[in-house]
Amino acid sequence: MSARLFEPLRLDDLELENRIIIAPMCQYSALAGAATDWHLMHLGQLAQSGAGLLTLEATAISPEARISPGDLGLYDDATERALARVLDAVRGFAPIPVAIQINHAGRKASSRAPWEGGAQIAPEAVDGWLTEAPSAVPHGAGEVPPHALDAEGLRRVREGFVATARRAMRLGIDGVELHGAHGYLLHQFLSPLSNRREDAYGGSLENRMRFPLECFEAVRETVPAGKPVWMRVSATDWVEEGWDLDQTLELARALKSRGAAAIHVSTGGLSAAQKIPIGPGYQVPFAERIKAETGLTTIAVGLITEPHQAEAILAEGKADAVSLARAMLYDPRWPWHAAAELGAQVRAPKQYWRSQPHQYKDLFKSAAFGQR
Repeated sequence: MSARLFEPLRLDDLELENRIIIAPMCQYSALAGAATDWHLMHLGQLAQSGAGLLTLEATAISPEARISPGDLGLYDDATERALARVLDAVRGFAPIPVAIQINHAGRKASSRAPWEGGAQIAPEAVDGWLTEAPSAVPHGAGEVPPHALDAEGLRRVREGFVATARRAMRLGIDGVELHGAHGYLLHQFLSPLSNRREDAYGGSLENRMRFPLECFEAVRETVPAGKPVWMRVSATDWVEEGWDLDQTLELARALKSRGAAAIHVSTGGLSAAQKIPIGPGYQVPFAERIKAETGLTTIAVGLITEPHQAEAILAEGKADAVSLARAMLYDPRWPWHAAAELGAQVRAPKQYWRSQPHQYKDLFKSAAFGQR
């Protein structure tokens, strides 16, 4: 019996060779939003991992949309040229589909990199700026409140998502994920903890979903038919009276009706008051319920680290794919090792075939690597 983890998965017209997705992982290593040689090295090694899909890190739609001054962006010709250089080089050696996660950090923007403590950078600092959000409610105590977006601001942000998606299509990117999780702008609109608006974009669940859905619809209309568009969501804020699973189910249904190819199910990130019971696969039950109740292709993520753990999630119907982040950073050959353990095959460059352990037969299959 074949391993479910290594069965193909179709997202609209994009067929993935297996159900291992490399999650978007911020590197905080761009220069004025432009990809650097670090991205070339980082993405190059992940592209040879044998995973079914490589997702670029959260990519800002504007300079003020960046989480940190080092965040990757795709919002002008300079950032587009820089990312084109990296992707052209990576694609020349690794035949892996590439998706992009596009994002606006909202009130969590203008922040230090995690290894610098992650604190907010004051707007008056040389490398800081005033953040923007649904409401003038800061993320943490002592932070400078964000500017509440007005009608013109909403239009500008919506058009920013579209413009970044359009640039991604020019770069030949295979799929687009909107970041609606982890306390960033679209999540801020969804949660009543951060959205205190009294207009058509706040209050009721329908109103709080309005702007994220408008952005999704605008991107879906921009991306050619057949290329998949989906959203990453936080299924709960892990805070009383915040965003929760029942509301996420309504959002998932709305996304499905608007042509979403999938939903990527994470949790948390909106409030410092969150209380998360972290453990292996702790977010999988949220993905399981969304898949069961909506039928939308569902990607599970969160402390999925072992091949048999990932295989069980899929074999038991809890999700359609698994997304790995830190496990891939720790072990960029994770899909190779998973294929070995589960008796499957995986693509790998011929230059590395002699690394196959003697106890495994025919672990690697041919791939168009190293042809340049």
